[in-house]
Amino acid sequence: MADNREFDIALFGATGFVGKLTAEYLLDAAPSGARIALAGRSLDKLTKVRADLGPKAASWDLVVADSTDQAALDALAARTKVVVTTVGPYLRYGLPLVAACAKAGTHYADLTGEPLFIREAIDTYHEEAGRTGAKIVNSCGFDSVPSDLSVYQLYRASVSDNAGELTDTTLIASLKGGVSGGTIDSGRAMMEAIAADSSKASVLSHPYSLSPDKSMEPDVGRQSDQALQRASSIDPSLDGWVSTFVMAAHNTKIVRRSNGLLGWVYGKNFRYREVISAGKSAAAPLVAAGMAGGIVATMATGALLSRVSAGRKLLDRVLPKPGTGPSEEARRSGWFSMKTYAHTTSGAKYVATFQAKGDPGYQATAVMLGESGLCLAFDTDKQPELAGILTPAAAMGDALTDRLRAAGMTIEVRRA
Repeated sequence: MADNREFDIALFGATGFVGKLTAEYLLDAAPSGARIALAGRSLDKLTKVRADLGPKAASWDLVVADSTDQAALDALAARTKVVVTTVGPYLRYGLPLVAACAKAGTHYADLTGEPLFIREAIDTYHEEAGRTGAKIVNSCGFDSVPSDLSVYQLYRASVSDNAGELTDTTLIASLKGGVSGGTIDSGRAMMEAIAADSSKASVLSHPYSLSPDKSMEPDVGRQSDQALQRASSIDPSLDGWVSTFVMAAHNTKIVRRSNGLLGWVYGKNFRYREVISAGKSAAAPLVAAGMAGGIVATMATGALLSRVSAGRKLLDRVLPKPGTGPSEEARRSGWFSMKTYAHTTSGAKYVATFQAKGDPGYQATAVMLGESGLCLAFDTDKQPELAGILTPAAAMGDALTDRLRAAGMTIEVRRA
């Protein structure tokens, strides 16, 4: 990309809850002289956000653009090297911006946890983005950076040790944090899309639905995202129980897409899944069973209610609203720790740790998204030469890992 763009980064959705957090992060994390713009549909709200950020943001430009105005989005993409967007649900509002960035050769980072959106973006814009050199990078927050970079760094360690290819690999999540209204609204958007077209359900259920080429994927049998088992079945050193992780269905598809985009380097028998820790107490088996059953029931109820207007109105009343989020104290008290246990064809075992302080869906996500934007804008010489609809690992790999470590996150791999 020629360096003749007006901005280094344009933050689209800067007036939303996570958008404001990302703007606050960029205020301190961006290098001196970085050219940053705040974008959204209301000039008054953008002006207030910039004023609230203080004098350091006084030189930041404001760009008015609506997610439904293709001409405005085209103009925004043409002015900047990178667009960072928090405007979701992406299935409803995201594709016009992807179209604009793919056409202009503009790099892009989002927070989507919506496989249906990514599949549509791949089918419609992957080839064009490849031609123009645009890196369209999905899922640059807690969905799915810890998962994606953990497995990528496990692969890097196994190659460095000449320990063979990755085989059975399992991430165990532990965390303290809330669920955002935006995340819930994204889930609703996908349920409504499937209610309108049942053929789309396979994108959520098939483990390789985001693969660049399903025919090249390893044949390792059934890979279910449901779990209810002792942690020792994953590694003998572990106690307690694990259960179904609500984010597994999306994260696992991103990790498998990374493997495909990188040429299936993780291995011919790479098998990946994610679970969540239910603890070690006497009640842990009941907690794990409740977590697993609750996710199934919630998905079934949500899908049913999404089919009728009365059900959608009920969901509107009882669920958190998009744009809402926890207090600053709650965000700061959150944390997450992801431990990924991997085996290789030589019999070696590795453990990757990815952990940080801060509510994973808000505080930590703002860091991940902000650093993804900065990486795409300023670290192009350190990244794989890939373009198209990409994943964090395939697009930024070691460059993003290094940035997140410098930002205070722990990302390490040890041989067990």
